[in-house]
Amino acid sequence: MDDKLSSPLWNRRSFIKALGAGLSGLLAGPFKPFLYGAALTKSPLYWVEQVPDFPFSDPRYPNRHVGVECLLDLMGQKGDKFYRSAALSNLSGPQGLISADDVVLIKVNAQWKYRGATNSDVVRGLIQRILDHPDGFTGEVVLFENGQGRGSLNCDTSSSYGGDTSVHANALDESHSFTYLIQTIFYDPRVSGKLLDPVRKVFVSSANHANDGYRTYQNVSYPCFTTAGGRRVELREGLWTGSGHSQKLKLINVPVLKTHGGCEITASLKHFYGVLSMSDGYSGIRHYGRLGNTCGKMVVSVRTPVLNIVDAIWVSHLALQGYPAYKTFHARQLLASQDPVAADFWAAKHILYPIDRNPRHRPSATSVNTWLTQALNIINNRGGLYDSEAGIRVGRVTKSVANMNAYKANAGLFVPQA
Repeated sequence: MDDKLSSPLWNRRSFIKALGAGLSGLLAGPFKPFLYGAALTKSPLYWVEQVPDFPFSDPRYPNRHVGVECLLDLMGQKGDKFYRSAALSNLSGPQGLISADDVVLIKVNAQWKYRGATNSDVVRGLIQRILDHPDGFTGEVVLFENGQGRGSLNCDTSSSYGGDTSVHANALDESHSFTYLIQTIFYDPRVSGKLLDPVRKVFVSSANHANDGYRTYQNVSYPCFTTAGGRRVELREGLWTGSGHSQKLKLINVPVLKTHGGCEITASLKHFYGVLSMSDGYSGIRHYGRLGNTCGKMVVSVRTPVLNIVDAIWVSHLALQGYPAYKTFHARQLLASQDPVAADFWAAKHILYPIDRNPRHRPSATSVNTWLTQALNIINNRGGLYDSEAGIRVGRVTKSVANMNAYKANAGLFVPQA
């Protein structure tokens, strides 16, 4: 039996899910908090194009990225407020995503470098916006990755690069690695990083709240670690307080969009291969026959991202390594959604496929549709994603355009506000 069934929070956090999804779905999945409101019937998608080549254009705020600014503004216009605050603005409201005292995990792709890694300029802009919380940010931002033995927050991984250990971030300045952001750009105790590669083979029990490592859940796994700021993250349960778990833990998923043999595309769902540990005994089934099942389970039963931001500034359409440069395309786009299935469908159809018209990149291609359908089924069968307490408004995920609402903005025309 799921150990969470014994929790005193069961009625508050699960009653509404039981009504909407049936008890069988509830028992199979995680617990979603219940406050008020209802899940959206259509999944919103926020699509920003024409991100300027130099995105740090506002001298008043040198770390604000105009693409990120435009994206968060577009979200706010449609009711998805980035900040959770009593202060009402286009970016903030009482049902927003990020509270002033949250620990915010940002999942980046750092198994690769060059344009195969998440764009660190986008991450820089995102970090700055978290720190700029209107109520004064007192939590912690943690960039993390499990590169399964090949990861580096320094963007100096040599695997698949002929042994080259030089630093090449996906940024205007290639020296601006994730480590550089943490140690130089911000140099703030509220900003830290965690590379999980060194502990990917360490497994800890549910009673172990001291050691860094992994716990298993069904046929997936998830990290447990102590941040540089002293917070104990146990991804499925929350933040360990010494006597229980707090849900002041938010996950933002920031994959880079690219091609990938075996599953054809990497975006929101595939990115969870850098959250779990491939040393948990189930690596074989994940490549790639049950990719959607695995990643869907991570999303619905371990920790649901409050936001997926697909980085399509540079799209590596011909090589997942993001190198050499001619195998990449400067798409200058960002796409965000709380629905990872819709996000991946849309990114494949409207961003990746149009670059070179490769039919294998279409979401209708069997090798893509198979795992998208797997993810959709496991998420929806386990009750969907709706979580009012975390600001997640999407309920059932979708790969049907009829069940999506896509909103578009042009970052090149965006006028930043104070």
